[in-house]
Amino acid sequence: MVGVDEPSLEKQPEPGQRADLVKRPAPPATELRASDADRDRIADILREALAEGRLTAEEHAERVGGVYTAKTVGELEPLISDLPVDRRAADATAPARPYDASVRPGVAEAENLVAVFGGSTRKGRWRVRSRTNAFALFGGVEIDLTEAVFEQREIVINAAAVFGGIDIKVPENVSVRSTGTGIFGGFDVTTREATDPDAPVVVVTGFAVFGGVEAKAKRGKRLKNLRAGS
Repeated sequence: MVGVDEPSLEKQPEPGQRADLVKRPAPPATELRASDADRDRIADILREALAEGRLTAEEHAERVGGVYTAKTVGELEPLISDLPVDRRAADATAPARPYDASVRPGVAEAENLVAVFGGSTRKGRWRVRSRTNAFALFGGVEIDLTEAVFEQREIVINAAAVFGGIDIKVPENVSVRSTGTGIFGGFDVTTREATDPDAPVVVVTGFAVFGGVEAKAKRGKRLKNLRAGS
């Protein structure tokens, strides 16, 4: 008896229907692209684990490096698989923690600056995204906003320094706020409120472990047009 091929389980296009419009099953959750909120959730869990002594500074540094290089949710989860499940479940269902009551980062993809046993610099005339992630491991990151173009009024710089340093320079006439933490390191942000209520707001958040994060205004550098960001 001649065998008959089983019909394909994938839905075939109807006559006259374009093949690219056929509805396909959604990818597994672990294959979804990781968002900034996903990375923030994992980084927060790792920071708590370091503070509680569950991870050494070296283990924490290695895992945080994995957080900022991960592309999918499936690559993030193994980084916290051996940490308490109850905290992980609570953080996964909780709404994202706001950096500041007045800060509403845009939905554009974040810019990542990574320095591992080296350096990374962003300066000159460049367009600042609503969010910038900076990670320094035995290296240094320099972020100079004094000549940058602000396309959003409020931006967030998430700085993580582990045995390294991150230096942030801002114009004199913008507001600077901070929600960062130093753990056996320094998180030194010179906060200020601009006199112009329409001035850009730069929020520096994150942590420093056996390293340092510094943000301050650069004397003599001012944005010429606060409202246009130029």
